[in-house]
Amino acid sequence: MALQAAGRQSLVDTVVEDLRSQLTAGEWPVGDRIPTEHALAEQLQVGRNTVREAIRVLVHAGMLRSRQGEGTFVVSTADPGEIMRGIQRAGIRDVLELRIALEAEAARLAALRREPADLERMQAALDAQAELADAEGQPAADSLELYADHDIAFHRAVVEAAHNTALTATYGWFSSSVREALVRALDDHEMPKILHDDHRAVLDAIAMGDPEGAERATRVLLERPKRAVEALLAAR
Repeated sequence: MALQAAGRQSLVDTVVEDLRSQLTAGEWPVGDRIPTEHALAEQLQVGRNTVREAIRVLVHAGMLRSRQGEGTFVVSTADPGEIMRGIQRAGIRDVLELRIALEAEAARLAALRREPADLERMQAALDAQAELADAEGQPAADSLELYADHDIAFHRAVVEAAHNTALTATYGWFSSSVREALVRALDDHEMPKILHDDHRAVLDAIAMGDPEGAERATRVLLERPKRAVEALLAAR
């Protein structure tokens, strides 16, 4: 299938979108080598430098991989950026369900693989969060975002303690959606409050090297807000 000719405005972006469309449509299967820069430049009626820059964008996005002396090959026909945009558009319940899936396994692995520095990061995040809490353990209205940042720092430390690069990278992409949902929940009086003891239970189980306990504590921590969201949705 011939590529559509690119216009003159925003040439690199136009070529990126054209190539991305061809990849997601299966024009070149995973593992195949795409046409040369020269061939693509002729098909798109643009310069080779424009094609080269567009390919670099798609390499960075994880759809292509360049091998010196061999060419550029298809790594994925799924656009990671579109996947992440889908996550960002997800509702709070969807975010919580994905959190449970990722964080419960991360906590289990963390209990088996954690190092002293991992435990120190978790403890530092909980301490910083506690300093922002009132006598009832809740943050003031003007510190919700900072409080959320410390909460996310704790959960990221748990994920990183699993020492699984794929899990860490996935959660890194996902954490902005987690933070956004958390800030909204903190400002919603119908949502349950964050309990410091729930977080402490996760940390204690990881520190003791108890994988089942760490997974269970993580599920307890996250199931509470998920049930609250489900109840609110059912009441609509």
